[in-house]
Amino acid sequence: MSKKKKIIIISTCVLIVVAGACFFMKGPQKSALQLVMTQATRSTIENSVTATGTVEPVTTVEVGTQVSGIINRIYVDYNSVVTSGMLLAEMDMVNLKAELKSMEADLANSKTEFEYQETNYIRNKTLHDKQLISDTEFETATYNYEKAKSSYERSQADMVKVRRNLDYATITSPIDGVVINRAVEEGQTVAAGFSTPTLFTIANDLTQMRVIADVDEADIGPIEDGQRVTFKVDAFMDDIFEGEVTQVRLEATTTSNVVTYEVVISAYNPDLKLKPGMTANVTIYTMERPDVLTIPSKALRFIPDEELLKEMNLIVNNPGQETPSGKKLVWQKIGNELKAKAITTGTAGLNVVEVVDGLSDGEEVVLEVSSDVVVTNNGSTERSPFMPGPRR
Repeated sequence: MSKKKKIIIISTCVLIVVAGACFFMKGPQKSALQLVMTQATRSTIENSVTATGTVEPVTTVEVGTQVSGIINRIYVDYNSVVTSGMLLAEMDMVNLKAELKSMEADLANSKTEFEYQETNYIRNKTLHDKQLISDTEFETATYNYEKAKSSYERSQADMVKVRRNLDYATITSPIDGVVINRAVEEGQTVAAGFSTPTLFTIANDLTQMRVIADVDEADIGPIEDGQRVTFKVDAFMDDIFEGEVTQVRLEATTTSNVVTYEVVISAYNPDLKLKPGMTANVTIYTMERPDVLTIPSKALRFIPDEELLKEMNLIVNNPGQETPSGKKLVWQKIGNELKAKAITTGTAGLNVVEVVDGLSDGEEVVLEVSSDVVVTNNGSTERSPFMPGPRR
């Protein structure tokens, strides 16, 4: 064995012996109990409900056509700003104009027939009143007159329909807004046989948006109109958008045995950051109590252990004290005594509770007894790495 290896082995053994000696010289260790105190402070108590929703315009209109034909011209595109009555597209009107000409001819023909039969009826009525013609002849004249009249009225109605269909071939915007969808191209044929095909989708005002949030049935109870809402979208994770609950819809939606209700949230969008269809992570504040006196809820659950407190040289004043009706007990340290104090509590938050009466701002109460400090025989203290630090 080389000299260098011998030196390394000897040094290692010496270090092991020294470490063991130090360990046994410290002697047994014991836990030091520590009374953790907390102050009554003013804060805001909030309760909230979280949900996921979809951003959409407040008013959306689907523009279609009631006549079939070929799209001849399109005058707008995606994101085009339009006004009410503005021309969006035109359909091929050749067939519609031809139909109008044919209907005008039919109308003129039925009008001529009606006028002739009307004159004939008046003449025959005069003769029949003077008993110069038979009843059969008068009935025939009456029949022809009524038939011509019906035909003329039907032609007039058909004329109105044909003219309106011709108007429908010119597609105009019904509202002011922005085109968010265009479903047709020039030259495309649309058929309006059983349903009205959608050509354009127009959003009224993108500065006024709304979020349709799906809220679980377990959380829907406290949600009401007018409550404050904040939400985020993935496109702008650093921005927090504000809103307000405007409607809680009563119809339930069941998906995979999960029941949800739709909550409508208004959202002001002056910078146009919110786009239709974005997913919003919503927080609805069902209760907000600003600037109220609070203490941690944990302080209400503290029950003094007389044996444990004796080790800390503390005594409990009146340990069997009963809690007055409608009150809660907290404990205060006065000298070497722990004394109970009855307080009136109000609204409870996630980890805090409102103090309505019994404590003043800054007054201390006992939170818990902690044993996270280790005291050695030589008087030095070491904190256990496995225990949390004391509350500050």
